[in-house]
Amino acid sequence: MRVLAVAVPAAGHVNPLLPLVDALVAQGDEVVVAAGEDPGGAIARTGATHVVAGGTELRWIEALRARVRGFPGDGLAPERINHYFVPRVFADIAAVDMIDDVVACARRFAPDLVMFETYAFAGPLAAAIIDAPPVHHLISPMLPHDVMELVNDALSPLWRSFDLHVPGYGGVYQGLTIEVAPPSLEPLSVPAGERIGLRPAPAPLRPAEPSEPPLVYVTLGTFFGGNTEVFGAVLEGLTGENVEVVVTVGADNDPSLLGPVPGNVRVERYIPQAELLPGCSVVIHHGGSGTMFGALAHGVPQVVIPQGADNFVNGEHIERCGVGLAILPADLNPDEVRRCVRAVLGDAAFTAKAAELAREVAAMPDANEVARELADRFGR
Repeated sequence: MRVLAVAVPAAGHVNPLLPLVDALVAQGDEVVVAAGEDPGGAIARTGATHVVAGGTELRWIEALRARVRGFPGDGLAPERINHYFVPRVFADIAAVDMIDDVVACARRFAPDLVMFETYAFAGPLAAAIIDAPPVHHLISPMLPHDVMELVNDALSPLWRSFDLHVPGYGGVYQGLTIEVAPPSLEPLSVPAGERIGLRPAPAPLRPAEPSEPPLVYVTLGTFFGGNTEVFGAVLEGLTGENVEVVVTVGADNDPSLLGPVPGNVRVERYIPQAELLPGCSVVIHHGGSGTMFGALAHGVPQVVIPQGADNFVNGEHIERCGVGLAILPADLNPDEVRRCVRAVLGDAAFTAKAAELAREVAAMPDANEVARELADRFGR
């Protein structure tokens, strides 16, 4: 089977596809990943072929900045961030930038299916152009449907340029959708097409063994890892608390930028989450889907400090499900961090609900199962 996968060129968009890409390659399928770049060489390590399609997120943001004569999204309420950025950056700019490269690749490769992550809107259009089955790989809980309706409007001229009509929701739900959120976390239903589940994080390497004193893991992911102001508020809030703290700032950032830290704090560039999470009692993070799903898979309560993109929606989901709390940027201060961590550590209901969602994640099909199902459906 030949699979063309299409992704926005950023770790948070490419990496969620890679477990399935890896499983497809392992079962003998030929996989090409079309993205503007291969973040950290992650695509190459799966054995898939990387084809450059379009530019980078930074270039797209700069293009939007040139249009608006200011900082894109400046002054937006958190609940409107996706409504603003997803249509403008990923539909108006990114899809247009990527589509010719993706279509050229698709015509050369002649895939049996075109798989794409939610924000890679060139994917469903390319599938329609070459008449290949579209497979939508969610990388987080679904974006609100009204956001996708705005995306649909933004994409209409691009689809029309190929003598096609955009079929609703940017075309992403026309075929099979692979859902990655456990049922309790996902408030929406797939509006069209079929759906199957896929476990969003690997199974834990070992059973949970929370440390004593409690271990608090702090990360802002790969994109926001240089935000020393957020790290500073968190560390000041946890100074003097009966906890051990591990902070990772990202491979491209310098731990020394955080300056002197309390004795109960350890700062590193990177530690595999699978090593840390079994011993954690709380994870403080930015609301990125990778960290959120990893913590859920290990049954660890969370404190979310959203920084952008879908972080705010993920923070809302975490609070709604009862597995943690969220602190909006305007409310971030050391006292609020301390209050939230104490609340999560002091209420067993958070741990119980996190354990419930961990069981939901464990019950979802793994990447090998989904790869076999795709082969059964679409293989020649």
